[in-house]
Amino acid sequence: MSDNIILPSIGSLALSSSQDSGFGYNPAVGANSNAISEETSALLLSKKTINVSILSSSTIYERNISKKGTEINLSSLSFLFCEIVSWAQSKSKGIQDLEARLNGLGYQIGQKYLELTKLREGLKYGKRETKIIDILQFIHGPIWKTIFGKIANELEKSQDLENEYMIIDNIPLVSKFISVPKDYGNLNVSAFVAGIIEGALDSAYFPAEVSAHSVPKEGFPLRTVFLIKFDQSVLDRDEIRR
Repeated sequence: MSDNIILPSIGSLALSSSQDSGFGYNPAVGANSNAISEETSALLLSKKTINVSILSSSTIYERNISKKGTEINLSSLSFLFCEIVSWAQSKSKGIQDLEARLNGLGYQIGQKYLELTKLREGLKYGKRETKIIDILQFIHGPIWKTIFGKIANELEKSQDLENEYMIIDNIPLVSKFISVPKDYGNLNVSAFVAGIIEGALDSAYFPAEVSAHSVPKEGFPLRTVFLIKFDQSVLDRDEIRR
């Protein structure tokens, strides 16, 4: 996790009709000119087609998708996530509704990161997981490290229910940024991360419901348990393949 601010990388833009006109808009720096000169006015009145081309090839879309490494500014991430929670709160009717919205947003990320992580990890994780413990270890390890820069702290199975497993994170990254008001005392913004887990599991054909629960202990006040409840069909399939 880098603390360096990353600016948009889109290269230099040029106008094919007149490269020196100073006219146009560069998304990296804004408008090239706030005034219309005789030259740019003539360009507009002539109704010529203006073709904007990228002179540099160092755009984010041309980076190697298989390249490992995280380029996320922590302060930027904290600001973005706070805005996400604020937006979800403005649309929700209560704590459960807010957590459901955060879960839904995280779900979409989990769907994409399952495939991305497999691609970056190469042949080691190229095969499709067919057992519960295998997919949970993949999420607990490689996926968690890809997103948060570290593996989750614990992976446990419930002693009471056959379909329940738990992934435990002592210091959830997203919870570090949020100060929960008293009237939202039971809110756990890690519902967003629970959605990531659920999305990854569904994409791997392990349908489950995932929820986030605050279980603090000495030295780890933000400790969160992600409770995973698998569908009965998953248990039946897992039993057949043993």
